[in-house]
Amino acid sequence: MSQIAFPSPDPTILARRDEIVAGLAAILPPDGLIADVAGRRAFETDALTAYRRLPLAVALPCSIDEVARIMRFCRDGGVNIVARGAGTSLSGGAIPQEDAIVLGLSKMNRILEINLADRYARVEAGVTNLAISEAVAADGFFYAPDPSSQLACTIGGNVGMNSGGAHCLKYGVTVNNLLGVRLVTLDGDVLDLGGPAPDAGGLDWLGVVCGSEGQLGIVVEATVKLIRAAEGARPTLFGFDSCADASRCVAAIVGAGIVPVAMEYMDKAAIAICENFAKAGYPLDVEAMLIVEVEGSEAEIAAELARIGAIAKAHGVRVTRESMSAMESAQIWKGRKSAFGATGRVADYICMDGTVPTGRLPEALERVGEICAAYGLRVANVFHAGDGNMHPLILYDVNDPDQQQKAEEAGMEVLKMSVALGGSLTGEHGVGIEKRDLMTCQYSDADLAQQKRVRAAFDPQAQLNPAKVFPLERRPA
Repeated sequence: MSQIAFPSPDPTILARRDEIVAGLAAILPPDGLIADVAGRRAFETDALTAYRRLPLAVALPCSIDEVARIMRFCRDGGVNIVARGAGTSLSGGAIPQEDAIVLGLSKMNRILEINLADRYARVEAGVTNLAISEAVAADGFFYAPDPSSQLACTIGGNVGMNSGGAHCLKYGVTVNNLLGVRLVTLDGDVLDLGGPAPDAGGLDWLGVVCGSEGQLGIVVEATVKLIRAAEGARPTLFGFDSCADASRCVAAIVGAGIVPVAMEYMDKAAIAICENFAKAGYPLDVEAMLIVEVEGSEAEIAAELARIGAIAKAHGVRVTRESMSAMESAQIWKGRKSAFGATGRVADYICMDGTVPTGRLPEALERVGEICAAYGLRVANVFHAGDGNMHPLILYDVNDPDQQQKAEEAGMEVLKMSVALGGSLTGEHGVGIEKRDLMTCQYSDADLAQQKRVRAAFDPQAQLNPAKVFPLERRPA
């Protein structure tokens, strides 16, 4: 039996479906509304594919005006709304309910402005993460946050979940690279929070909205920082005979005050899975591997890699392989970026997202292995080691309800362990439905009550992305 509960749909809303669809049809062009069962089926889940709910309808607006009109229509009719970007959420953040419409931003995909002098880009919510960097690469700039799904995931979703990526160690996650958003509230009002200038005055509403998982309004535009690309960058592979040695090396590098661009961890299972897919030249005879990337001039790269290499040697590194070309660097990162997809070829999996202090990584990895073994499950660890953002992939068979239950229970234990070690429930995937019922492990009743009061100021009836983030107050019927 699944550990994740869904509230029963409102029968009065279901009974009014034809009326609601007709109202949306009056707002949207014919190709902006999906009402048939087959069409809606494409939106019934996200990257947490074990759970599915068929939405009432799917609205695909092309403009801010259409978004505002949809919001007012749903507010007046008591209809719930689930915002959706590309559906890459691993925490179930975009899974709908039967009495909710999906409001998809995929058609709002224009890059509206690029200002290299002031180093920002203004884009619509449906623009993909990678598209921003591609648009400015020829001029020597890039957008720093780089989730593994950056080819598909959109900026609106990145803002909703405060997404990170491999290079967040040096450059930070979405909130550290976000200058402003245009937000449409449930009342249909359009709010401009922040803007091109850094450190806008007034209350930090931008910080409140980033990571709010679509529960305060619909982000329709974002203004993001553009960063000048470094003169050069180079990843190096370090292979170790034990997971403990590799994780202690991570803590030592951080403790020495070195800030690489990225520092990624893979255990033996993950190395084999990714190498089989990407043919990146990963060492298959080690128990754990680090991908450490540094950047700068040739002299700077050499000096920093020498320091890191000395630390790795002190922690028993057995294999060291420095990238010698742009093609080799691309292959190394292809393997890491393909980890989730490559694992999906081997088995179904649940991807956890807890964080722990880097000094507790050895203990955390050992405990993850013990938890999964106790449930008779395999696990592959691949994660952002530099900031302790763990991503154990717990492997199971989705067609076996018993295995699914065990995988979910194991995942919940891993997340509780992360909090107990001084970390948090999520580093970049968000809470969604996956971690919703564990929020009481990290926050007190007073903490959660205050968060709900902030939400209620924007959405009094909890119509925006309901049954997410906060524990359900009553069990479903």
